[in-house]
Amino acid sequence: MRRIEPDVWAGLAMLLVCVGVGAPTLLGVTETWVPLPVWSALFAGLMLACLGAVVWEEDKKKAAWVCYAAAVVLGWLTVLTAPRAGWLPILLVFTATLSAYVAPRWAGPVVIALNTAVIAVTAGLAGADPTGIGLGALLYLLIQTAAVLSSVAIIREQRLRRELAEAHVELRAASVILADTARAHERLRIARELHDLMGHQLTALTLELEVARHHEGAAARTHIERADGVARNLLRDVRTTVGQLRADAPDLRESLDALVRDIPGLDVGISIDDVSLSEEVTLTLIRAVQEIVTNTIRHAGATSLRISIENTPGQAVKLTSVDDGRGSPELRLGNGLRGLRERIDAIGGDVRLDGSDGFRVTATVPAR
Repeated sequence: MRRIEPDVWAGLAMLLVCVGVGAPTLLGVTETWVPLPVWSALFAGLMLACLGAVVWEEDKKKAAWVCYAAAVVLGWLTVLTAPRAGWLPILLVFTATLSAYVAPRWAGPVVIALNTAVIAVTAGLAGADPTGIGLGALLYLLIQTAAVLSSVAIIREQRLRRELAEAHVELRAASVILADTARAHERLRIARELHDLMGHQLTALTLELEVARHHEGAAARTHIERADGVARNLLRDVRTTVGQLRADAPDLRESLDALVRDIPGLDVGISIDDVSLSEEVTLTLIRAVQEIVTNTIRHAGATSLRISIENTPGQAVKLTSVDDGRGSPELRLGNGLRGLRERIDAIGGDVRLDGSDGFRVTATVPAR
C-alpha cells in the first residue's frame, strides 16, 4: 500500500477547509449577488481548477499554469458575489498559497496584492467601514504572505533533501567504484609481479633442471626429475593464480549494500541471488542501481524502492526495480535513463521501462 505524503494530507485538509467555508453559501444560508446555481458553478469551477493545477503540476506545467490562472479569477468572482459570506476570503488564501507550487516566483506577490484588493472591495460591498476594510485587508495580507512563505520554505527543504539524497547516492557509488577500481588495480599489479618475477624464475629453473637431467648419475637423475615436476607444478599454479586475480570481480552484494545504505527519505530493499559475474557486468549493474536510486529520489516521490538481481536461464542475469512513487505513463527519457540504457546495451543487455504503476525497470544482462 502506497504511503500518503504529509503534503498530500495538508492539501486534503485545505480542500476540506475550502468546502467548509463554502458550505453555508452552497446551502443557501448566506446571500449571494448572483443566482445560487451560478455561484455554485463558480465555486465548483474554483475547486476543479485548483485540483487540475495540483494534479498537473509535475507533468504538464502549462496546463497547471492555465488551471491556476483560472482558479485565481474564479476565486475573485466567488468572493465578490458573496460579500457577506464571512470566512469565504480564505479561498483566496488557498489560491495564493498554491502559487508557490505551480506558478513562477513572481506570481506569488502579484496574486497576494490582487487578492488583498479583492478582499478590500468585498468588505466594502458588505458595508464595512473604512477601518474595518483596512484591518480586514491587512489581516488577510499577512495570512497570505505567511502561507506563501511557509510553502516556499517547505518546497526548498524538500528540494534540499532530494539533492542531499542524490549527493549521498553519488558519493556512495563513487566510493564503491573507487574501491573496486583500487582492488582491480592491485590485483593486476600482483599478477604482473607474479608473472614477471616468479614466473620467469621458475621458467629458468625448469630449463636448468632440464639440462641437469642429461648429466650422469642415476640417483641425481631421480631427485632432479622430482624437482622438475615440482617446479612445473608451481609454475602452473602461479599461472592459474594470475588468471584468477585478473578475472575476479568485486563483490556485488557488498557494493550494492554500501550504495543504498542510509538514504534519507527512501527505504531501499535489495535481494540478490548467488550470481557469478564478470567485473564489467558487475560494475555495470552497480552503475545501473545508482541511476535507478537517483531517478527515484529525483522524480518518483517514492518512499520505498525494491531491487532484485536474479539468475535466469541462458547464462543471463535479470535486474528488476520497482518503487511506490507516482509513476509516469508517458515515459520521457532524461540523461540518466538514457545513460542507463546505453550502459546495458554496451554489454549486450536489454532494458524495459514501465511507469504505469510506480516506476519499474527490468534489465537483462549476460553473466559473462
